Amino acid sequence: MKELRKLAYRLRQDVVDMIVNGKGGHIGGDMSVMDVLVTLYFKEMNITKENFNTKNHDHFIMSKGHSVESLYAVLAEKGFFSRETLLKEFSQFGSKFIGHPNNKLPGIEMNSGALGHGLPVAVGMAIAERMNKSSNRVYVVMGDGELAEGSVWEGAMAGANYRLDNLCAVLDRNRLQISGSTEDVMALDDLHRKWDSFGWHVIDVSDGNDIEKLSAAFEEARIVKGKPTVLIANTVKGKGSPVMENKASWHHHVPNEEEYRQIMSDLKARAEED
Repeated sequence: MKELRKLAYRLRQDVVDMIVNGKGGHIGGDMSVMDVLVTLYFKEMNITKENFNTKNHDHFIMSKGHSVESLYAVLAEKGFFSRETLLKEFSQFGSKFIGHPNNKLPGIEMNSGALGHGLPVAVGMAIAERMNKSSNRVYVVMGDGELAEGSVWEGAMAGANYRLDNLCAVLDRNRLQISGSTEDVMALDDLHRKWDSFGWHVIDVSDGNDIEKLSAAFEEARIVKGKPTVLIANTVKGKGSPVMENKASWHHHVPNEEEYRQIMSDLKARAEED
């Protein structure tokens, strides 16, 4: 767990470099979701470069596609493509490393970015895997601001209706979106009760940036039968540096030189904490 925690902070540094070099990116959500992605890709999911083009692998959809920088950093670490190429080419003219997931890149199954699409597609994937009598699981990561999209709740109804216990959704509950607090923009109230009422098994992760707690939640999700599971991961937007943390203005922001130096210093220090 300690090594995964260090990895998460090292990959956050790659994200910052990508955004600075590419002159754009959704840095706040990248930082809040990174621990979820590291836990999924390095502990939970059966996805590798070698099995990705076979039928024997789990499926992942980044529904909050604007936080693609964190996904790219994780996929590069998994060996799907070169880290050096990613850092050099992200958001450059003609590059495949665009600002939302691009399925022309290895390791990515679905283009996303138009919010609300990921869960319905994940439901379809989970149904297909069950029809194939496969043990593969389907994971989807959503943002909390994304829950204002009605298609999310259509997907939630369908997932429960078809009793898709091979489906696990993760909600990056950082409570901020581009225009401010989620509760001011479109109040979500008690999300546990909402998802429970839709027929899902709900796991509240009190600290969604704690890899040990996330790992335990995914282990619980694996043994649930007869219904899909959603993890409500209570995260911190901009996690890793006080320069960014809990600030809606950092939803999409490119650090200046001073901010860059301080953020990188903070991330390196966090990586070395016990």
